[in-house]
This record gives sequence, C-alpha cells and structure tokens, in this order.
Amino acid sequence: MNESSRRETDTTAISQITTERKIPSMCQHQPSCPSASSADRESARLVAAHPEQGWSLLCNGVLLFEDTGELLPDGRIIAPHRPHGTGKVVTAA
Repeated sequence: MNESSRRETDTTAISQITTERKIPSMCQHQPSCPSASSADRESARLVAAHPEQGWSLLCNGVLLFEDTGELLPDGRIIAPHRPHGTGKVVTAA
C-alpha cells in the first residue's frame, strides 16, 4: 500500500460524540401534547394505530400497546397497568 492510498481518520472529534439520541418533537399542534416523561403521557394524540398488531403511536413518541404496556422514546419500558377489577362485570339495577 502506498502513501496516497492510506486513509487516516481524524479522531479528535470523536470525544464529542454522545450516545444519547436527540428525540425530535412530533407534536406540531397547539396546545402541545404532554411529553413522554409526564404522568399523563397517554392522553397525547394518536398518530398511527395498528390494532391488528396491538400497538398505537402517540404524538409524543410513546408506543402504546393493547395490554396497556408502553415503550417510551428514550427506550424505557412501562409495564402493563390494567385497572384492578377488570374481570368483574357490573350491571346497573
């Protein structure tokens, strides 16, 4: 290999690279939807729904699954949280 065919890489900028992803806001409407880190994140607008696959994408980037589990944009997982007593049928008198 001759000198002209050798490739050198400038590694000085590599130390500035972060492993954290920048998550752009998908919410472009007013008032803005709650963020993915807020407690009311499930009230964000629906962007895409695939009930045949069991998931929906909310405007704040949250993937909401039919079992009530969630996948947040930063990779955190929220376990399913169905309300208690869903197995009981209540009828009005």
